[in-house]
Amino acid sequence: QDTKSRFWATYMHEAAEHDGQILEKYKSDMDIVLIFAGLFSAVTTSFIVNMQQNLAPDPTTETHALLKKLIQTVNNSTFPGDNFDTPPWIGPSITEIWVQSLMYASLSASLLAALGAMLGKRW
Repeated sequence: QDTKSRFWATYMHEAAEHDGQILEKYKSDMDIVLIFAGLFSAVTTSFIVNMQQNLAPDPTTETHALLKKLIQTVNNSTFPGDNFDTPPWIGPSITEIWVQSLMYASLSASLLAALGAMLGKRW
């Protein structure tokens, strides 16, 4: 009985030491993943915010056209013979839509990696 209990005590001590080393390694790896995911998400978000304005019509162009039309309506002699219509907006190009979609997918993957790392650290 004594040799068996000594064996299991030694085993538990060695296993706990080995498991502790592995857990420390994985915790430091998850810290690195969290830092990288946070930085990557910040950079990706800044690009998304910058590209977001390309998905809507330019408000200044539409405002200028509407103001000219308003002035023409009030005083027809200001712009004689000109017909001001609001410029047609054809929407963003297919390339812009694809790039924006990939940016959102990239941001989602980065946030999912951060979520996984947080769940791994808490577990």
